[in-house]
Amino acid sequence: MAYLAFDEIAGGTVLDRAATPVADPIVAPVTPLAAPRLSALEWSVVALAERDRLSTLRTPGRMAIAIALLFGDRPNPQLADPRLEALRRIAVLSWHHGYTIPSAEVRAFHAAGFTPDQYELVVDSIGRGRAAANARRFQR
Repeated sequence: MAYLAFDEIAGGTVLDRAATPVADPIVAPVTPLAAPRLSALEWSVVALAERDRLSTLRTPGRMAIAIALLFGDRPNPQLADPRLEALRRIAVLSWHHGYTIPSAEVRAFHAAGFTPDQYELVVDSIGRGRAAANARRFQR
């Protein structure tokens, strides 16, 4: 039997194969992600959306405009910032329908720059708020 010293050929030392971790090319390393967050302004939009009706999500038609001209203009709850308006729309739908939100609204929410984790944070937070409001309502 012959012995070949590879460390002499390579000009370095032989590393112990058991001691060196081999990276699996299929499995990517797991990096801890930051918890999803919303700013104070975004949370205030979510809180204010609790009082908005579903009708605020639709653009006013001719009849609504005529009635507004006759009886006085109602303040428009739609927000000028498209990102905050997408958040308000998701919050209004969540306050009224819970977790059943149209997929087009969810796609618009993500297109506005929010992450799926932020979507879950908003909807879960509103779900807890709805549950607390229902519990208070039944205690009376």
